[in-house]
Amino acid sequence: MKTEIIQSLTESFESYAHHSEDVEYWFARDLQKLLDYTQWRNFEAVIEKAKISCETSGNAVLDHFADISKMVVLGSGSEREIDDIMLTRFACYLIAQNGDPKKEQIAFAQNYFAVQTRKFELIEKRINEWERLMARQKLSLSEKELSQLIFERTKNEKSFSLIRSRGDKALFGFTTQEMKDKLNIPDNRPLADFLPTISIKAKDFATEITVFNTKERNLKTEYGISEEHVKNNQEVRGILLRRGIKPEELPADEDIKKLERRLNTEDKTIAKKTKRIN
Repeated sequence: MKTEIIQSLTESFESYAHHSEDVEYWFARDLQKLLDYTQWRNFEAVIEKAKISCETSGNAVLDHFADISKMVVLGSGSEREIDDIMLTRFACYLIAQNGDPKKEQIAFAQNYFAVQTRKFELIEKRINEWERLMARQKLSLSEKELSQLIFERTKNEKSFSLIRSRGDKALFGFTTQEMKDKLNIPDNRPLADFLPTISIKAKDFATEITVFNTKERNLKTEYGISEEHVKNNQEVRGILLRRGIKPEELPADEDIKKLERRLNTEDKTIAKKTKRIN
């Protein structure tokens, strides 16, 4: 397919896209024209096949195909109500997949919506990875503050590690080392570097409460701060369990250092491409 045709079809498909509350959608009547179907009843047959494909793939049809009615202006200037369907990007992809790939517009649509769907998945994945990295950095700051507080008040450099491990025991049911053994984490690496986002945030929340109460209640002994930290982690664990989450049973996630390097590399690549374009 020639570049000029691809560019023209891309502009056409994008010009018919609508956005509402971060949801991108197309109207079936518009897609009918874009895919060069002259008769609505023929296009409806393709839509029905797409709905079956949607259901077969484990997705709810109503989440991607929404029946609506709308008024259209006739040639005489009068208006008439017609049936239409709001289609998500995924629905459009399924419709294109059930069309005739010999038609140039459909061949284009099959690839266009496949790429767009994949792009959304990649964006979602990157956001989730970025949120995990941010959560880990936030936990590091919280633990650093708690460590400084503990040293100021106990003058013992080992107190923080002991208190943190007791906190982990209260949160996971296992000490820090036991959790590292359970998840096959190297002894010289922090447990949090391999935890999923929910566990990292749970540790951070408990740590923040400990920092706050250590200051508010003027806790000065290792025992006092330790008891506070254990209690806070127990409370956070209780919240997770009530929501059906057992933190000790969650699998290890990607090494946070590898994740950070990968995201930084991607950022540099994007920067280079942007520089070339400009």
